[in-house]
Amino acid sequence: MAASRYRRFLRLCEEWPLDETKRGRDLGAYLRQRVAQAFREGENTQYPRPRDTSFSGLSLEEYKLILSTDTLDEFKEMDKGVWKKLQERFAPRSPEEKHKAWARALSRPRT
Repeated sequence: MAASRYRRFLRLCEEWPLDETKRGRDLGAYLRQRVAQAFREGENTQYPRPRDTSFSGLSLEEYKLILSTDTLDEFKEMDKGVWKKLQERFAPRSPEEKHKAWARALSRPRT
């Protein structure tokens, strides 16, 4: 894994030009410096992760919590509109309840 990452960084360094007009603040020079520091042993460099986080700053445990089925169900519930929540709350649950609700609705006198 480290070897392929090293080769990709080398390719990035090769493709990123140095800009002599930006001495001390050139991104290409900075990238080369950081690659040299990170991969002191070239392809043989072990590349431990300093932290168990990602670009968002969340930990693995936080991702697991966010992506859990229960949390996703809560998000879905939050996204529902008021009308949909009322329908689900008061809608008959079993087929017998549905049949009774239809019978009540049909037996009412029309005005």
